[in-house]
Amino acid sequence: MGEITDFDALRRAMAENGEQPEGPARNARAEQLLAEAEKLNIPLAVIEALGHQLKVYNYSSEKDKMFVPFARLLRMWDERPEDFDEYEAHSLHWVFKWMSSGMLDQPHIPLASIEKWLGEMEHRYRLAGHSERAVRSVEFTVAAHVGDTARAERAFTAWLAADRDAMADCHACELNGQGWWRAEQGRDAEALRLWAPVLEGEFTCAHEPHAVLASSLVPLLRLGRLDAARANHLRGFRLVRAMESMRTAYADHVEFCALTGNEARGLELLAERPAYFTDAGHPRGKLEFLSVVTLLMDRLTGLGLGDSQVPGPAGRTWTARELAAHARAEALDLAGQFDRRNGTTYVSDQARARMAQEPLVERLPLGVRAARQATAPAAPPPPAAPETDLTALIAEARRLSDGLQPNAVEAWAAVARAAEGVELDPRDQAEIVDHRAMDLGPAGLDLFEHAAELYATAGDPGEALAARTRGAFMRALAGDVEGALAAVAGPYDEALALYAEDGTGVRQTASVLMGRARILLRRVQAAEEEGAVPTSVLAEAEAAVREVLALVDGRAGEDVRLGSRDAEARAMLAELAAHAGDLPRAAELFARAAEGFVAAGLPWFAVEYQARLAGLAHHLGDIGQAEWALRAALTHGEPYLEATGRAQLHLQLAEVLGGTGQPEEAAEQALEAAHWADEAGAGPTLGAWARHLLGGFLLRQGRWAEAAAVLESALPDLSVDTHGDAAVVQAQWWLGDCLSELGEHREAAGHRLRAAELAREWPEQQDHATLAHLAGESLGQAGLPDEADRAYTRAGELWREVGDVHGLVRSLRARAWLALRAEGGQDEARELMAEAVRECGEALGADFVADEARQRLVAELGHTHRQYGDLLARSAAEDAEDETIQAALEDALAQMTEAIVVFASLGDEALHSRTGAELAAGWLEADLSRPDRAAARARAVLAAYEDYEPYEAHGAYDEGEDDETAEARCAEARQMLQVLDD
Repeated sequence: MGEITDFDALRRAMAENGEQPEGPARNARAEQLLAEAEKLNIPLAVIEALGHQLKVYNYSSEKDKMFVPFARLLRMWDERPEDFDEYEAHSLHWVFKWMSSGMLDQPHIPLASIEKWLGEMEHRYRLAGHSERAVRSVEFTVAAHVGDTARAERAFTAWLAADRDAMADCHACELNGQGWWRAEQGRDAEALRLWAPVLEGEFTCAHEPHAVLASSLVPLLRLGRLDAARANHLRGFRLVRAMESMRTAYADHVEFCALTGNEARGLELLAERPAYFTDAGHPRGKLEFLSVVTLLMDRLTGLGLGDSQVPGPAGRTWTARELAAHARAEALDLAGQFDRRNGTTYVSDQARARMAQEPLVERLPLGVRAARQATAPAAPPPPAAPETDLTALIAEARRLSDGLQPNAVEAWAAVARAAEGVELDPRDQAEIVDHRAMDLGPAGLDLFEHAAELYATAGDPGEALAARTRGAFMRALAGDVEGALAAVAGPYDEALALYAEDGTGVRQTASVLMGRARILLRRVQAAEEEGAVPTSVLAEAEAAVREVLALVDGRAGEDVRLGSRDAEARAMLAELAAHAGDLPRAAELFARAAEGFVAAGLPWFAVEYQARLAGLAHHLGDIGQAEWALRAALTHGEPYLEATGRAQLHLQLAEVLGGTGQPEEAAEQALEAAHWADEAGAGPTLGAWARHLLGGFLLRQGRWAEAAAVLESALPDLSVDTHGDAAVVQAQWWLGDCLSELGEHREAAGHRLRAAELAREWPEQQDHATLAHLAGESLGQAGLPDEADRAYTRAGELWREVGDVHGLVRSLRARAWLALRAEGGQDEARELMAEAVRECGEALGADFVADEARQRLVAELGHTHRQYGDLLARSAAEDAEDETIQAALEDALAQMTEAIVVFASLGDEALHSRTGAELAAGWLEADLSRPDRAAARARAVLAAYEDYEPYEAHGAYDEGEDDETAEARCAEARQMLQVLDD
């Protein structure tokens, strides 16, 4: 921030300030620069400083400060218009529009004054010879604001009918306003058609597509275009996030969260911008923001979260219910101020309607990280049901448990609550206690024994033995496998003896045998955890499982329990086969087990085994079966899976689909995985991995902004300890690629450098070299040549270490171009390019080079000569002596000629490269005043394409990249001949 001593220094300072982030600091600097301009005693300096001040005020939350510098500028124009140059005269008339909308946004400015100003604008535009297009646009804005629909429509029509001229808003801004009006009228599809050129990047400006992306969110939701709405939120929020002046667009994103079940993300957005609650410089923007704050807080309160703490105005803590009341009161007060000024109730009506919206989507996963929203306290359990209901409750619970239905445990718990103080028969008591024990797991060992006693009292000794066996299995789950085996030995012998005497049925006996088999399988698992599994242990477990199959074989019929025993036994055999290393057999048995559960009417039990099948099939390379199994698991488990299970299945399917070249559906599955991981409270672990994959799948589709938003969200949770350094490096790498595509080169460089730092410790250094090289590219594009040179130098060292000549040569060429742009760097640039040529030559001179590698090296040499020639041609400074320029061009031509020879040695595969070098040589010949040689080179290019296969008799080419290149080469050759003739 040096002293301003002349006009040029002032202009540089204003340019630097214009690059700073929007906000009070930039505004304060603009005020200082105006004071410095006044000291220069140059009218135009003051005019430019006032214009700069006005611009930074407009692009900030202090829009109310615009009027003073504009009034001063207008007075200077009226008094001495000759002090304004052409640009400043244009700018003065341009910002008339800012003043008009700016006045409208300030409720203390009377409507009559705004109308008078509109007339003043129309008069001055007419005097300056401008179209009325901008005037009618502002008139439309005034009419729409006060709710005068008829006048607004007339002005809208006149706006579109008037000629576009230098005062018309840019195409992007005009389309924004036109689409907004159609959306206000409920014509959402038409609005989106109008916005399409902005959304697709055809028209852009400082605030577009930022504003259109935000405006499109609710219309897209209303049309049911949820994927597009999600994408526009992710793209758009990244753009408005750092722009203080875009509070209205920011509010649209908060509204989107409130209407799509993303309340937690909405709260995070509020927390990022605390000043938006209180910034008073733009009352209309504050009204829009507070309206959606009210909407979000009402939504939270409706979900039972009214007492949860939320971000709000600084100085105190807020609950959702308190902030809803505060924001509603402030918003309606502001709306009332506008309505009193306008003489209508339109603004208040609009604000109330916005606050009262109902969600448009119950749940729209976004893929980005958001804190899990706490749920409302659970309602107290219902009072005990009267005795007349108890019989029905017991019957329903028994139906669920006999059919192995989900929620059977909960149904028996309801029976227990209803039966408090009621005398039940032993059988009912036994089932209540048994299911309570199942719910407690290993902590319910004593209850299993009690249940067994009650079953025995009820006259069911077989079920009593089954209950004792369940207790024994719980011992195994608790880690006491040997104790479990000892505990099950008695029930096992007794059950077989009882069954032989017809003292119990197949179902009870099968329960005991299955329990023993489960314990023996747990012993196999424990042995594997400790090392190898003894053959005898595997054999004993398999014998126990086959005993179950032998008992139930052919006896299941319609008995769901016996059908489930058969299916589970096959799943256990599958697991034993996997332990034994027979993976194909294990996969086959898991498939049969899943089929058995589905056939028994128990598809939710099939889910676990379909997931296991998917893992094995993927490992065995049967991707089709893996995909089928995962889809089946999701279908069968949909109503019953817990959030973690859903997340894992969606994640597995995403990985399978991604590996088979289906990034679109893989992204959908990863999105679901991220959502369910967040629901399960596993956002920092499972959710981060899902977001990592989602970002990669979006990147593969070229959806750079969405991918960047997701990866930026994933990185804070991705850790080397939890996810591995490869995942962290890959996420940084992908994010760097996205940001590079988005033109955010400094940020891209940062991520690429961080990834390179992690990859520095890897045994293989190829990735480290690639990342260092990419960082060099980003740093160069960010205008940081010294840092870029250091990155390329490091990359070159690494390329040399890993023996990658191509990477080394390209790093040298990149450094040469950087050196050329530096002051006095021509000699260094030449040396670096010459070194690149030498490296290619040395690689080609090695004792043995495979044919394919040789072809690639020859091509690299040709491109290096070509770039060397371009560099030499550009190194000839315009103010150099004629002899120096002549020498540089001669050297350039020599390198270009070498390139032609090298490319020619590669035949037709390098045709386009050769003709490109030939044309470059032709232009050099022309610069050296050798028109005949230049023409000969142009004719050589045309001749080279006469026999080119896609070339047709009429001189046109079929569509395709190669053909377009051929057409371009021939067009340039003809242009060269025309220039030479002229």
